[in-house]
Amino acid sequence: MLAVDMTGDAVRAKNGSMVAYDGQMSFKRLTGGGEGLRGMVTRRLTGEQMTVMEVRGHGTCWFADRASEINLVRLSGDTLYVEAGNLLATEAGLRTGTTFTGLRGASQGHGLFTTTVEGHGQAAILSDGPAVVLRVSPQYPLIVDPGAYVAHQGNVRQTFQSGATFRTLVGEGGGEAVQIRFEGDGLVYVQPSERNTIAGDV
Repeated sequence: MLAVDMTGDAVRAKNGSMVAYDGQMSFKRLTGGGEGLRGMVTRRLTGEQMTVMEVRGHGTCWFADRASEINLVRLSGDTLYVEAGNLLATEAGLRTGTTFTGLRGASQGHGLFTTTVEGHGQAAILSDGPAVVLRVSPQYPLIVDPGAYVAHQGNVRQTFQSGATFRTLVGEGGGEAVQIRFEGDGLVYVQPSERNTIAGDV
């Protein structure tokens, strides 16, 4: 559960994620992930669905989503790339948008686009179990199963490759699967649980 103390400021959160509050709060549903009409149209075209509410007031507001783990990510002018379903809340000053992700989005069944969060402030992302933050450096690229990927940030490039998964090694897979290869300098957030993905059955 995420507790946010507010003194007249605002946060944006996944619609329906408020579980309790004290003090004086107002709730406003935003369209298009809080980006107005243009954002709503963009998200409909890209298929990256995101329904957001703005919470403003004085007091404490608690947020949660199906008992998922909540991970706080601090942004200092950089960009966080996260699936819309894994984004719980952001400070109101952060900007959200969409970006093309190519095969990774298709392999996860989430469409070809993902959500971006930019600016200075904190974002709360969800994971199925405590997320592990893994460093990518020029000397050490990182390969991630699409079903375990949550988010990434930094100067990181993505490519896609096929390779055996652990399920393949124990005879449970159907063959080779798509994996995400990250190169550059940044962080990748990985959850200790795999979503069912199209890539896992390829």
